Amino acid sequence: MNQDAFDRCNQILQHITEDTSVPRNIRRAAEESKNILAKDEEATIRASSVISILDEISNDPNIPIHARTLIWNVLSELESVHD
Repeated sequence: MNQDAFDRCNQILQHITEDTSVPRNIRRAAEESKNILAKDEEATIRASSVISILDEISNDPNIPIHARTLIWNVLSELESVHD
């Protein structure tokens, strides 16, 4: 269950990192989030780390609306992760 959620999140984050219309700092945060999801730690720790990063950048005034929506999708997906 959790791995499916992480896979879906990774796909969305990959899309953000490849989108050149998204500012570099947001793409960097998406890449960092992907790396955290790939680590071999407890699912809840990985999810909460990524939620923290993405929550912060989702409030960036320079983020395009489509990228903000994708980030919100990832956040809602990760909030359902549990052990």
